[in-house]
Amino acid sequence: MKILVATKNQGKLKEFRDLFDKFGIETLSLADIDFTDEIVEDGLTFTENALIKARTLNKLYDYAVVSDDSGLEVEVLGNQPGIYSARYAGLECDDEKNIDFLLENLNDYQSLNQRKARYVCAIALVMPDKTEYNTIGYCDGFIDFSRKGTNGFGYDSVFYTPEFNKNMAEITLEEKHSISHRASALVKLKKILKKF
Repeated sequence: MKILVATKNQGKLKEFRDLFDKFGIETLSLADIDFTDEIVEDGLTFTENALIKARTLNKLYDYAVVSDDSGLEVEVLGNQPGIYSARYAGLECDDEKNIDFLLENLNDYQSLNQRKARYVCAIALVMPDKTEYNTIGYCDGFIDFSRKGTNGFGYDSVFYTPEFNKNMAEITLEEKHSISHRASALVKLKKILKKF
């Protein structure tokens, strides 16, 4: 069996590949099939966006397709940035601008307990026969008042993890995998794969 992973991100690909290898499943990435088109993710939830990617690629190629969509939700901001996490500060933004914008929006909240947040990861799997499965994982924490650490990406430098009493960007990759939203969703996907 082959599974196409709908990502160009090598870090994400490694996480999926590590899981699929255990089941003897060959993993292909978008680079392996020379797919460079942009897929418009216009869903209203992480799960909808993950399914849009998986369904689109499943129609084009004769493979099982797995895709994910993930982001950050901050409780006091009405769960923003949510599905707009990657472009929170505008279309021409990067991780640093997104973090600046987030911290600015949280200026009025001076207690860490007021800054509850969670990372969310939705994974969709569409089989060649069009059967669909989806899982969702979470990682709970808080938004710190300043950046700490140099590991990770996205909002990791300001995402405080109570489990390690550190920001996500201060912990090792192994520690991150033990608590991350993607790891949580992958554990659930593993249970689905066991059925096959």
